[in-house]
Amino acid sequence: MSDEDSIRLAIRVKPGASRTEVGGLVGEEIAVAITAQAHDGEANMAAIAALAKALGIGKTRIRIVKGATFRSKVVEISLDPGARSEVMKKIWAMRTIPSHK
Repeated sequence: MSDEDSIRLAIRVKPGASRTEVGGLVGEEIAVAITAQAHDGEANMAAIAALAKALGIGKTRIRIVKGATFRSKVVEISLDPGARSEVMKKIWAMRTIPSHK
């Protein structure tokens, strides 16, 4: 990629949660709890929206590259040049937040 940089991130989606939140680890994956149910792609859209909000980037910058029909997913985050450091700081902070079960 010449104009963009990208990061791949393993996430674990928890559909049907009482509230939407991003943070903590489930194994080596970032936990993404969402209120949407896993039906007709609603959970995937909600997970992308929650992750985008937590990272301070647009939803169109995130796409699921593996695990679209599973709770464990790999997403690719496309970044503007120079944004990698700031996004990595936010991802690191997410890893250190205790996960709520």
